[in-house]
Amino acid sequence: MTKLTRRNMLKGTAVAAASTTLGAPMIWAQNIKDVTLRQFGTGVSNLNEVAQKVKEDLGFTLEMTALDSDSVTQRAATQPNSFDIADIEYWICKKVWPTGNLQAMDTSKIANYDKIVGIFRDGKLTPESTIAQGTAPHTVGFTSGADGTDFVQEESGWMTLIPTIYNADTLGIRPDLIGRPISNWSELLNPEFAGKASILDISSIGIMDMAMVVESMGEYTYPDKGNMTQEEIDLTIGIFTEAKQNGQFRAFWKSFDESVNLMASGEVVIQSMWSPAITAVKSRGIPCVYQPLEEGYRSWGGGIGLSAALDGLERDAAYEYINWYLDGWVGGFLMRQGYYSAVPETSKNYMDENEWGYWFEGKEATDVITNPFGDAMAQAGEVRDGGSFEERMGAVACWNAVMDENQYMVRKWNEFIAA
Repeated sequence: MTKLTRRNMLKGTAVAAASTTLGAPMIWAQNIKDVTLRQFGTGVSNLNEVAQKVKEDLGFTLEMTALDSDSVTQRAATQPNSFDIADIEYWICKKVWPTGNLQAMDTSKIANYDKIVGIFRDGKLTPESTIAQGTAPHTVGFTSGADGTDFVQEESGWMTLIPTIYNADTLGIRPDLIGRPISNWSELLNPEFAGKASILDISSIGIMDMAMVVESMGEYTYPDKGNMTQEEIDLTIGIFTEAKQNGQFRAFWKSFDESVNLMASGEVVIQSMWSPAITAVKSRGIPCVYQPLEEGYRSWGGGIGLSAALDGLERDAAYEYINWYLDGWVGGFLMRQGYYSAVPETSKNYMDENEWGYWFEGKEATDVITNPFGDAMAQAGEVRDGGSFEERMGAVACWNAVMDENQYMVRKWNEFIAA
């Protein structure tokens, strides 16, 4: 396939790509405006601002649909003709990749492949890093070849997903309503917060938060939190069911907005939370902290997958989009919400020194820090919760995961929610 660049497009170079619809050559520069790519994923990164910028910079239309994680999984696994681009998490990839609904991606077509952080390539942030438990992205990130439906444990030149976004997740708290330091995951089940705690109702993620709490309480140490036995699942969910029946939880949330509203209203003072949800609460002028905890973080990573049916001009456009995505503008946009880019160094070109220092290096802000929408997030002199990129991503205890006993776990999870 011809390698297409922005320069080719701007010159209007007659680069032909086979069209699946017309069966005749099409000219990239003339026809790019006619391309529409359908993308779906979670609300974390399926943002209208990104679609608008794609139209402005690349010329084609990106239609985005934001769904919750379970709906994303179901759609990718069962509706292969309903999308061109799947913006999914690596634990979801473990469920979707074996279906054959996504195509392997050639890393030689990815301009910044060599700059992708080690987490996604060999699992290590630094050569000394310990690989965390759970579905670490690199374990499901590569396949054996262009037609691979397997996972291989080395860089093979063929990726299942091109990594884009990731973070180290922890508990969110309302420090003004709690009034004392919080330093352990076990606080989620502290009776002091009865009726004011919450956990997310996405089983594959929630079970990992539960495991962090169980270990923090000293109840049990898991050989692998990301791959529990039935007995371990029973133990874990049993502890939380008892807490639920004792009135510990105010609610269970599935969407970003629900988590924001629970925290902003003060109905909940401690809960599972995502970084931009903390950002959204703070932007309303309400104190909210993404609390670093002694036991470390539960982490997740996401990437872009291409439908197996995508080819011709549309596939060329999709590769152009991926290269654009890793070129820095999106990274800067996402990092202003507290996420990390798979290629951090390109994001630096789209952030000022104060922003880069605050979000990535863990330095004190020298001026007001704003989110992508201009809302103030931090004032001069403040530092980011958890510190620098290396401190946060270096303290990951486990990754979101899909277990061998996934079906059993989901059944038990549903019983917990219904209890």
